[in-house]
Amino acid sequence: MNFTGKAVWEGEVEGKALVSEDPISFLGGVDPETGEIVEPGHQLEGKSVKSRVLIFPHGKGSTVGSYVIYQLVLNGVAPAAMINQVAEPVVAIGAIIAEIPLVHKLNKNPIKNVENGNKISIQGKNVRVEK
Repeated sequence: MNFTGKAVWEGEVEGKALVSEDPISFLGGVDPETGEIVEPGHQLEGKSVKSRVLIFPHGKGSTVGSYVIYQLVLNGVAPAAMINQVAEPVVAIGAIIAEIPLVHKLNKNPIKNVENGNKISIQGKNVRVEK
């Protein structure tokens, strides 16, 4: 399955999908030391974003979340890439300063069409999913 979207930060990456229907707050929702989702009740609570292609609708919360994304990179626990339905400024800025590929506004809804563990390949604005 192939998708096309808009690249906020381009890159070439492969990794396994980690999919959430819930928005993610990086400040307080993701442990910057471990990469684990720690927000109580979140669909991905207890899962690690490390080296995964993190697919979620959009970010939420404080602008400091951008720096948490950067800190994930510094600590070696960042996602390999992120895919959003619509990337809002916190996630977009975080991806840019951390140099994590980020694609959004895809021609198909990735949350409805991708399952956890699917192999994802990203090249710029193009996303390929292997089930």
